[in-house]
Amino acid sequence: MKTCKSLQIITLASICFTLGFGSPAESCSRFMYTTSENNVVIGRSMDWMEDIKTDLWAFPAGMARIGSDQPKAAKWTSKYGSVIASGYNLGSTDGMNTQGLDVNLLYLASSDYGTPSPGQSSLSVLNWAQYVLDNYASVDEAVREFGKNQFHMEAKLLPNGTYPGVHLSLSDSTGDNAIFEYVGGQLVVYHNKKYTVMTNEPTFDKQLVLNDYWQGLKGVFLPGTTEPSDRFVRASYYLSQAPITANEQQSIATAFSIIRNVSQPIMKDNSERPNQAPTIWRSVADVKHQIYYFEASDRPNVFWVNLTKLDLNSGAPAKKLPLSNGEIYAGEVSSHFVPSKPF
Repeated sequence: MKTCKSLQIITLASICFTLGFGSPAESCSRFMYTTSENNVVIGRSMDWMEDIKTDLWAFPAGMARIGSDQPKAAKWTSKYGSVIASGYNLGSTDGMNTQGLDVNLLYLASSDYGTPSPGQSSLSVLNWAQYVLDNYASVDEAVREFGKNQFHMEAKLLPNGTYPGVHLSLSDSTGDNAIFEYVGGQLVVYHNKKYTVMTNEPTFDKQLVLNDYWQGLKGVFLPGTTEPSDRFVRASYYLSQAPITANEQQSIATAFSIIRNVSQPIMKDNSERPNQAPTIWRSVADVKHQIYYFEASDRPNVFWVNLTKLDLNSGAPAKKLPLSNGEIYAGEVSSHFVPSKPF
């Protein structure tokens, strides 16, 4: 594992080359916002070229898990309960656990997971987010333990015929942040409270250098395309201008206003711009109050789940909030979760 606390300077020209000729990727954005009372709020968009049949799930502690279909698959029992958003009901893409750890899985087409090493267990990238939510209470714990490089990540074919190259962002109740990426077959971890924004291509180190350039312009003008690097710059600027408030309602409204401003409009397919896709849903996680907000782009309402109103203790059943058939909800929806066999 390589842990990056400081980053080498990379020329802007080399970054632009990467952006111009990199691999196609679906686009998402995420950021962490801190209120005046040091409450942590995380906003995230899911951008994809098709409906990924998302449902929300409530997973209790004490669930026996298996990480992949390989002979040396990782096995574990969840320590913590969580509420997550699924993708194709094959894996967890986003969510928060009962300890206040929030995890976001975003596309990174240039991911290179390398080859297995002796002693490594197999973990599907579709189970990566859930493994972290099940096992860690803080970002620092995840960096220390997952950073031991005990797993070989497996990318399985998705229903749309692509293999998921992904990177993972983590935030916790202390305001700590980490980004996990696989670059050149090696796990690279960027761990710092300042790493509050992440999008897709290029790799995180290059995103930071690009953002430094735009910060020097102090918002006189901002890049306006839907490319990942432009969304990173805009999210960073909007976050720097966000009001520092103690009002819970205003903090959630602020988070939604930022993530909506870096979301993608509903667009027709464009084979010449394969790294752009419409936003299909958005989430905002209020870590202090253990509330997970959700907004689907094709439905009229924001709704939310209060984790404290769910039984997420060991021995409780897994439950699902169905969304994949166009269901519409409003307000607090914990009572609408129904016992379901987990994917």
